[in-house]
Amino acid sequence: MSQLPWQSQLQHALNERKAAGLYRRSRLRDGEQGVEVVLDGQKMLSFSSNDYLGLAAHPLIKKAFIDALEREGVGSGAAHLLTGHSRYHHQLEEALAEFTGQQRVLLFSTGYMANIGVIDGLLSKTDVVIQDKLNHASLLDGGRLSDAQQIRYPHADMSLLHQRMHTAAGSRNKLIVSDGVFSMDGDIAPLPEIMDLAEQHKAGVLIDDAHGLGVLGQHGGGVIEHYALSRQKPILVGTFGKAFGTAGAFVAADDMVIETLIQQARSFIYTTAQPPAIAAATLASLKLVKAENWRRETLQQRIKQLRDGAAQLGLPLMPSQTAIQPLLIGDDKKALKLGQDLEKHGILVGIIRPPTVPKNTARLRITLSASHEAVHIDQLLHALERSYVH
Repeated sequence: MSQLPWQSQLQHALNERKAAGLYRRSRLRDGEQGVEVVLDGQKMLSFSSNDYLGLAAHPLIKKAFIDALEREGVGSGAAHLLTGHSRYHHQLEEALAEFTGQQRVLLFSTGYMANIGVIDGLLSKTDVVIQDKLNHASLLDGGRLSDAQQIRYPHADMSLLHQRMHTAAGSRNKLIVSDGVFSMDGDIAPLPEIMDLAEQHKAGVLIDDAHGLGVLGQHGGGVIEHYALSRQKPILVGTFGKAFGTAGAFVAADDMVIETLIQQARSFIYTTAQPPAIAAATLASLKLVKAENWRRETLQQRIKQLRDGAAQLGLPLMPSQTAIQPLLIGDDKKALKLGQDLEKHGILVGIIRPPTVPKNTARLRITLSASHEAVHIDQLLHALERSYVH
């Protein structure tokens, strides 16, 4: 048995985390992802997945995966720059470039790898990266991995972003980085204002639209389509493990940016390509995302139903028009107990505590899907009335 010399320190830290109500553990799911899941042997009504459009178990996507599996096998067998780049990968990159309205797309194996790769791949020590304080951990880690100077601005505060840009005026290159939809608050970044400031200060913009792509906009184009941006677009990171129901990620940008990432993004160069069958499944998913607008319409109906019902019950939902609907609790242990009470009634929600969110902002992260029915929202509201209100 291998041990570290500071094993007792690790145990002490774990004990402290448990005592503070911050301990985490994996849950075991049996069967397909969906609104009804079996978790740790218990059947649950789930409001705790990123399957926003209900595509994770769609039969057409499964068929595309199986057909590609028969043709290509399981593993890609190599990095993209060796022999790992299949025809399915190539077709997906071309289809996504058309979908996003960008010149080119580069696939990454995960969203985390895309975010650290694009920031580290584009910036050096004479540059500066300016990030929203509530950005996803992968964006913050991308900034830390790069040699660029790190600057943060208070969440969605455009006046202070403007000030930070003046602070960074002496840097060679400046990159403003933000989530499109913030994963823990559910609010949408003020992208038009960010783009205006970037133009004023001659900065680039990177948007991680993991939680907006497929969900926002009439055709699922995400935060860019939501704001109807056409003249000037940011570098876009999108992921497939959420609304698309598959796995992996991409960066969409102009030809020069993509060529630079191919040469310099270490998380692209030095890793095995995702299985070709995943790319084939994502191609099938992309067609559904574009064609089936009813999924976005149904999702918006469920969001309205939840928010209207929560307002009647006096539940402190945070302001959000997206599938992410956080119920602010504050105290870590109270949030944990409330989440556990809901589970006793067969309702599963995300229990989010620091350091994922700032101190004293523990919350229940309720996520909705187009597969939820009106009766499911009623069940959730009744359970919240029983556990939170009373």
